[in-house]
Amino acid sequence: MARQKPWEVDDELWAVIEPLLPKVERRTRHPGQKRHPDRLVFQGILFVLHTGISWEHLPQELGFGSGMTCWRRLAEWAEADVWRRLHEALLAKLRSADALDFSRAAVDGPHPGIKRGPKTGRSPVDRGRTGSKHHLITDATGIPLAVTLTGGNRNDVTQLIPLLQAVPPVRGKRGRPRRRPDVVLGDRGYDHDKYRRLVRALGVKPLIARRGTEHDSGLGTQRWVAERAFAHLHWFRRLRIRWEIRDDIHEAFLTLACAVICWRRLVAVQRRHS
Repeated sequence: MARQKPWEVDDELWAVIEPLLPKVERRTRHPGQKRHPDRLVFQGILFVLHTGISWEHLPQELGFGSGMTCWRRLAEWAEADVWRRLHEALLAKLRSADALDFSRAAVDGPHPGIKRGPKTGRSPVDRGRTGSKHHLITDATGIPLAVTLTGGNRNDVTQLIPLLQAVPPVRGKRGRPRRRPDVVLGDRGYDHDKYRRLVRALGVKPLIARRGTEHDSGLGTQRWVAERAFAHLHWFRRLRIRWEIRDDIHEAFLTLACAVICWRRLVAVQRRHS
């Protein structure tokens, strides 16, 4: 049996995605060219995300439509908030399966090789380079809860509160949705008493390493999950170097990648329980 390619969408995943897509009215007069099927276009977007290929080089023989068709559909669905809602729906499924752990969260913000677009700035570690940063918050097991994009000159600590606020209300169980972790873990890049106070004001306990202390706090044994999540995120080649000038397109790719990671974790959980 042939192994499924990472950009192929099975029926179970499509059943989650399809209800989120905006309805397009059919034109009865002068219909023009028939709209390419959403499922194939979605696979084309995933193909670009996984391979990093440029839109104009998307192979036509795959049947996903043209690169421009896929780009337009990516932008259309981003405007309709499809990617955020898809990520939120999959987080709810993970919580329903008891696979989401809000007892603690981990934050991280390494500097990838991102060079273009509005949200760029000089890197704080290399003043001669410009770029962007991905900032990520995960649950205790490394499942991505939210991701943000900033200029490379933004310090990690400035994104601590925006990351916590970006975590969506996660349903999946009876009662109120869960949004805040009990504890947030951060390395020395987040060491600032002002932000510790702001974190506490959100009802979250900060566990952040302090500068100038020994590297024996034990936080590294818990927050490595964020580093692993970044490795999974940047396994998608389109995210390693930012080719999109528009920040909303790159952010759409980021959120879609988080959703794909959640789906893979959900499939793994279901297989263990079957």
